[in-house]
Amino acid sequence: MLRPPHNRVLVVLSMAALLTLALLSVVSVQPNRIAPGEDYSLVAIVGFEWLIPVLLPLVGVVCLSWWSPPRWGDYAMLTITLVYLVSWPWALSLFCQMVVDSSQQAARASIGPGLWAWLFFSLLILLELQARLHVPRFGRWSLWLSLIALISLPFWLGALSDLALVREYQGNTEQFMDAMHYHVALVSAVVAVSLMLAVLLALLMRSHERLQRGVFAVLSVIQTIPSLALFGLLLAPLAWLSSRFSILADLGVQGIGWAPALLALVGYSLLPMTRNTYVALESIDPQVIDAARGMGMSRWQVFFQVRLPLALPVIIEGVRITSVQAIGLAAVAALIGAGGFGTFVFQGLGQAAMDMVLLGALPIIIMAVLVDTALSALAAWCRRGDVNA
Repeated sequence: MLRPPHNRVLVVLSMAALLTLALLSVVSVQPNRIAPGEDYSLVAIVGFEWLIPVLLPLVGVVCLSWWSPPRWGDYAMLTITLVYLVSWPWALSLFCQMVVDSSQQAARASIGPGLWAWLFFSLLILLELQARLHVPRFGRWSLWLSLIALISLPFWLGALSDLALVREYQGNTEQFMDAMHYHVALVSAVVAVSLMLAVLLALLMRSHERLQRGVFAVLSVIQTIPSLALFGLLLAPLAWLSSRFSILADLGVQGIGWAPALLALVGYSLLPMTRNTYVALESIDPQVIDAARGMGMSRWQVFFQVRLPLALPVIIEGVRITSVQAIGLAAVAALIGAGGFGTFVFQGLGQAAMDMVLLGALPIIIMAVLVDTALSALAAWCRRGDVNA
């Protein structure tokens, strides 16, 4: 009788990775950026005689995850997964050189659903193995940075110049860099303004408890308004203000552009930021505050030297939530001329060019993951500092 797997998560992920890579199309070759391409499955690329050798290590990962191996088994699965993750760009480069017609300047190869799904499941396997092996923080950072560098190497060396995503980047390099700078600037401004307003609101609610219910009610209502509707509601008032006050027009405030995007994103960001800030300041042990006052500290000394440092980890968590939310919502703001990576997303949708959509969507995802990871690490470091103190 077959015993149940010890780690069902790894079994499901490894089987999903194996099946998607084996059954779905992994690459599509297109004559140009818009025309539908010809799909290629893994068996169509390597043939039946090479399919089993190519997939055999993945079958080994499935078997190892099912039979609950000792620690060496986890390291074996980690090694196999890393080798596959590092190797796929080079394999894709070889396929492009063999199949893409170099005489057709517009011909290109696109990553298919099978390869995207396999990448997704493989990264989840990597995260699960990382947790099982209790890799320390420095080891995790080293692992991921090394993996990103090795995967990026063939892109920077030009080995994937026939890939549709690379073609889109090469044709829009200047616009891409401008969009990145604009997206980062908009999100940074949103987070900075939201943090200042959240601290102010939290201090007011602590001084006047009756404000708490009303403030959170208003912020909750703003949170429920759809983003496009909120952008639309801001168009007319800002256009009117810009026409009445020349100083606002000189600053670039108008019905479309950065101004409605900034106001709307700040409105969406205030609820998580204010809630975390208020809860963080209120959750400090009263005995700690009494001890600080007993030492002769003034009200502001207690706030800056005791209450704020202890509340900082929770406040940083609020900044993390707000930042990730703003990074995603800033893409929608491109519909009102706010710029950023959302410009590529909506241009690609309008032109039926999915690789242009990916050119805007992938940096947003990467930016959100990096910000989330960095701020989570900062919050954990602050907590550890509080414990050591």
